[in-house]
Amino acid sequence: MSEVELLLVNSGDSCTMYTIQFLSDDKSEFEKFVSKFRNDAVLNTDFQTIMRFVEQILANGALERYFRPEGKMRDSVVALPVLKSKLRLYCLRLTDKILVLGNGDVKNSKSYEDDETLQGYVMDLQKFENLLKQEMRKGNVEITEKEIKTDKTFEL
Repeated sequence: MSEVELLLVNSGDSCTMYTIQFLSDDKSEFEKFVSKFRNDAVLNTDFQTIMRFVEQILANGALERYFRPEGKMRDSVVALPVLKSKLRLYCLRLTDKILVLGNGDVKNSKSYEDDETLQGYVMDLQKFENLLKQEMRKGNVEITEKEIKTDKTFEL
């Protein structure tokens, strides 16, 4: 079991973005994704495309059209970009105004289930979403129209 905390990445009128960070790591999941691909010459175009989507989402909201549905029917896991790309960034789209940015990697398989690394990122987000829902029922987490209010860490 690992402990994770929810961190604010950015907040605008249309969208509040969070990420998760394992307490044992020095970087959040989204920071790991950025540092992995920021200087990758081969994948730079795909990386820049994803970063442009992140900026658009911050400006316009986490609207469904920006994402590729990825997880199971019962969860909120989505991926960027919707366009053809070698890279995937996995996120939790909780509402049109709340997005949790996760991690991602190069997609070499037909689906994320066929790739251990990608499946791990998706499963982390699925587990985190389930914990959020549990803690909401207990009254420890409040999700408003555009923010997640909590001061606790989560056992993932």
